[in-house]
Amino acid sequence: MYPFNVRVYGLLINDANEILISDEQEYGMRFTKFPGGGLEAGEGLIDGLKREFMEECDAEIEVISHFYTTDFYVKSAFNDSQVISVYYIVKNISPLNLAFKTLAFDFDGEGEVLQAFRWVKLIDLSNEDFPFPTDKHVAKLLINNI
Repeated sequence: MYPFNVRVYGLLINDANEILISDEQEYGMRFTKFPGGGLEAGEGLIDGLKREFMEECDAEIEVISHFYTTDFYVKSAFNDSQVISVYYIVKNISPLNLAFKTLAFDFDGEGEVLQAFRWVKLIDLSNEDFPFPTDKHVAKLLINNI
């Protein structure tokens, strides 16, 4: 087990001032987060984020700017590692061909690992929608920047 778990996330805001969020079910839990995930060995942050968007959203992105890096201790909800998360403002450079949902956890199909995407108006964003501490903090920063 590695003592550090480096994760990278994209904050994708559309022309209607909505942010893309991901509802997921995995490890017997349901949670909402921003698109992204863990770095693979030998991978840089930007390449990892681009890979994650291709895997999760089947979309190419461009990284616009750094938004936030974890600056407090966070223990993983899934193991004993310390989580370090980096968030970037991104824009899609290929269309998002996803079945966007309007309700949380409105999954298509069944299984152990499920994912659905929603657009949420920035003015309606709540840090209470996110169970993980760093996502909560980032949502609060986004809300304060509106």
